[in-house]
Amino acid sequence: MVIVGIVAVCVVLAVLAFFVPRLSRHPERGTQRTLGAGSRAGGKAPGILGRIFSKPFRSSSKAVGRSGSAGRRTRGRMPF
Repeated sequence: MVIVGIVAVCVVLAVLAFFVPRLSRHPERGTQRTLGAGSRAGGKAPGILGRIFSKPFRSSSKAVGRSGSAGRRTRGRMPF
């Protein structure tokens, strides 16, 4: 269920970044800030568990950043 939510957020950010690139930065940063908090909280677990618990949040944050930048990059390549 969490994976579906992250995919939905990535799709919404990519579409938002394509149509209104400047307005997409705030939701992207907010999402990354939330995922960063989850990563930091998961990282407080001892030893290898900290890395295991924080990894899904880090990879989700990377995916959100990539989808936003891909939408803006695609918009920049449009001929009109």
